[in-house]
Amino acid sequence: MPADALSITPGLAIPEAEIVERFVRASGAGGQNVNKVATAVELRFDIAGSSALPEALRERLLARRDRRVTDEGVLVIHAQRFRTQERNRQDARERLAAFIAAGLAVPKRRIATRPTLASRRRRLQEKRGRGQVKRERRTRDWD
Repeated sequence: MPADALSITPGLAIPEAEIVERFVRASGAGGQNVNKVATAVELRFDIAGSSALPEALRERLLARRDRRVTDEGVLVIHAQRFRTQERNRQDARERLAAFIAAGLAVPKRRIATRPTLASRRRRLQEKRGRGQVKRERRTRDWD
């Protein structure tokens, strides 16, 4: 594993060349400093075009319904929690690693099951009871 890569797991690393960072001015409070220093980090990682990700992992990450992933398959992380550029850069990279690590877990396949006989009977009994209540409301003499 190359030294100039973001390590996700012992066997998986993202090369620096695939991570694009841009430093922008942070929004919100910060006094005069907020107008002078670009401390916020916008990190972009092209999931769809990455050669470092296994095909199955790439498909799972792209299938996630996450607002940070664009239609082109680019993950955009905006980090501005901290006051220093370096700490925001580190935060953005940690969030990228966490996003990719979350996609490593293969979801368990659902095993189709059928309702039990007792649960079907309970459901039908409940339906009959509701119908009985409604029938009684209709035929009641209010005079």
